Amino acid sequence: MNTSEGVAPMIVEQMADMILELKRAGISILLSEQNLHFAEMVSDRVYVLEKGQVRHAGAMRDFAADDGARRAYLGV
Repeated sequence: MNTSEGVAPMIVEQMADMILELKRAGISILLSEQNLHFAEMVSDRVYVLEKGQVRHAGAMRDFAADDGARRAYLGV
């Protein structure tokens, strides 16, 4: 299940704020998310899984800036 799928935008924003607050407190979070925009807001690292295999691992900022990787793994 995606964290933000089907959730009202105002609630998604509140979720992002809470995740960022937890990060500032030094708490690690594992997030399963297909919404790249949401994931970019709150994530430091990205792992792309396909059929149980890690296909990509790295910094979120690098992944978000890599058009080829986004197209290859997410179709965006």
